[in-house]
Amino acid sequence: MGLTSAPGEPAQYRCVGIGVGPANLSLASLLHSHPEAPHLFLDRKDSFGWHDGQQIPGATLQVSMFKDLVSLSDPTNPFSFLSYLHEQGRVYHFLNAQFSDVPRLEFRNYLAWAAERNENVAFGEDVREVGFDDGRFVVRTDRRTVTAENIAVGVGNRPWVPEHGRKLLGPTQFHISEFMDKAHGLHGKRVVVVGGGQSGAEAFLDLISRPDAERPQRVAWISRRGNYFPIDDSPFTNDFYMPSHSDYFYGLPAPDRAAFNARHILTSDGISESTLRDIYQRIYIHRFVENGSPELAGLFPNREVTGVTQGKGGTWGLAVRHNDESGDTEYYEADVVVWATGFRPAAMDFLAPIADRLEREGDELRIDEDYAVQWDGPVDRNIFVQNAAMGQRGLADPNLSLNARRSRRIADRLLGLNSDEQLASFVAWSTKEGTKVPWSA
Repeated sequence: MGLTSAPGEPAQYRCVGIGVGPANLSLASLLHSHPEAPHLFLDRKDSFGWHDGQQIPGATLQVSMFKDLVSLSDPTNPFSFLSYLHEQGRVYHFLNAQFSDVPRLEFRNYLAWAAERNENVAFGEDVREVGFDDGRFVVRTDRRTVTAENIAVGVGNRPWVPEHGRKLLGPTQFHISEFMDKAHGLHGKRVVVVGGGQSGAEAFLDLISRPDAERPQRVAWISRRGNYFPIDDSPFTNDFYMPSHSDYFYGLPAPDRAAFNARHILTSDGISESTLRDIYQRIYIHRFVENGSPELAGLFPNREVTGVTQGKGGTWGLAVRHNDESGDTEYYEADVVVWATGFRPAAMDFLAPIADRLEREGDELRIDEDYAVQWDGPVDRNIFVQNAAMGQRGLADPNLSLNARRSRRIADRLLGLNSDEQLASFVAWSTKEGTKVPWSA
């Protein structure tokens, strides 16, 4: 509940969260046991959702079940994935199922469970603007006005499609986020999937695996990458997703951070090896065991879509440049185009009243070590941003890996605490001026 300073005045909170995805839901879960810090988290959706349009049957998480909302910061917290399984009465069933990876729909259901049982989370309320007056943030929604000492923005990402496809989106050309709603009635049709990451792989596998009566005639998979590369999930690479490396990354010069993210993108955006194996086996069985058409699956890496035009009868024509030295252009015809081209941070238009007071670093709001935006306001009034600082915090920022740790840093700032950190990486990422390692000369 909020604290009302006087009858008729808006309810006041220690923190108001805008957006309820995994990021802010993590923070709400960590704050739930602290009634001394009243908080409220708002989302304009009518109910919780998390990649609902991409819940393709068989899709799994690419991270451990322990990388839930709270476990890596507070393993005893009642909003953990294990607590969810226990409350549902299926802990033993989950263990006996021996999942190599957590089904993505199961994890989505866990997140919805956490949102539904948290009375400080409210859906169906759209935040229109955030101002600052008399030492408090003033949050105006389509239903009410509340005030807050701090704001936590976690509005997530929005689908992204290249400009040449963006203006043509509709029933037969759509982003992967709408796959479950629109990828129907494709029997005998030609489908092009654009994007060489996990989402594109899942869409391609689903399409070529459908029963005869639902299977497209042909599915082409186009990727800018030189091949269909697996995610780098090796032990030392995963150190990039530890708190100590996140802090090291934050201290690097901006050009070095950008170069690092580009160089190591496959640690975050590669394809699960199990998915790649399933795709290869499905093509093998279709062609050599079932004697199916060799034209069902078309694999076209090292290519980039440069233009899209609408043809006769609602078909699509795609101009595709080959990225080898020749730079030749190929042409593809399709009945349906699926853009698996990722997401970009969602707009924060509600911050317009105070936008000129917030510092920026490139396309991002500049944050401090606790994810608070640097601005010209009082030092004890903060605007925290979640999942919107990959350029400053690295590839782990939009990933679930450090979700609970980032929320813990924010919660500690709100509560005036200083929680113990986990042990640092085995890897010495940085040097300390004036010190030497024991074996140096």
